[in-house]
Amino acid sequence: MTQMKWYNEPVNWREQAEILHVNTGAKTDFWQKTHYNFRCDNGNFFYQEVTGNFTVEVKVIGQYQALYDQAGLMIRENEKTWLKCGIEYVEGVQNVSAVVTREYSDWSIVPLSQPSTALWLRVQRRAETVEVQYSLDGENYGSPRVVMIKY
Repeated sequence: MTQMKWYNEPVNWREQAEILHVNTGAKTDFWQKTHYNFRCDNGNFFYQEVTGNFTVEVKVIGQYQALYDQAGLMIRENEKTWLKCGIEYVEGVQNVSAVVTREYSDWSIVPLSQPSTALWLRVQRRAETVEVQYSLDGENYGSPRVVMIKY
């Protein structure tokens, strides 16, 4: 992984053979205004700056035990404009989740019928469109969200 940087570097992490191992701190997240006015911008984000069209793919494996435990991908312009997607643990169920934030966070989830040990994510930006895709086997992808983002 080249030219990667941390935004809110976690205390405990390591990179080994192109695998990133992260133990997040308690009560860390990315979230903006909601109907209950919760805001948070202290999650761990390992990133590389890019411009133009791109495709990014990752395989995420996590130990999801507590409410809102999550891991995945993020595209971020600033604190008020970003997209995060991945797997999220909510009320005892693993979900594929996508949060789009343009000042307010908009959350969508797809419950998984069976817990998964891994989730493959693909995010593609083409012009002003960002598509989130996920797979449980690394081959067959579904799309829970297509977003128009004006940068």
